[in-house]
Amino acid sequence: MRRIVALTLAVMVTLAATAAFAGALFGGNYHYIAPADFKKWLETGKKVQIVDIQVPAEYQQHHFKGALQTNAFPVKSAEEKQKLDRVLPQLTASREEIVIVCPRGGGGAKNTYDYLKGKGIAEARMLILEDGMQGWPYQALVTQGK
Repeated sequence: MRRIVALTLAVMVTLAATAAFAGALFGGNYHYIAPADFKKWLETGKKVQIVDIQVPAEYQQHHFKGALQTNAFPVKSAEEKQKLDRVLPQLTASREEIVIVCPRGGGGAKNTYDYLKGKGIAEARMLILEDGMQGWPYQALVTQGK
């Protein structure tokens, strides 16, 4: 019986270590915010930094008031990452939570999260808007134009 317990424990520890290593190697766990929760933040005036990485045409079509327009999507090239560098001083100067907004809440948002994390922004401050702007159901809370 002790052998079975020891073997089970060893397997569990190995699986946990493998998962942690894979997470470190292939990107970590990302923190998300549901549209309904972000809606509450907007409605109550909660102070938050909104990093919008949409391309210019999509930003013009719809964005959140006060969002930091970066046009960095998909945040793969050095040029796109430099666009994030422009807002980095503002992000590091505050302690507010950061909501990353991209077209669909996928790869571009994760790339932004990883890049900002690498620049010293605490993961505890960063959230990705689930489903991005295309999945945002509360159109009355978005702005059009600049």
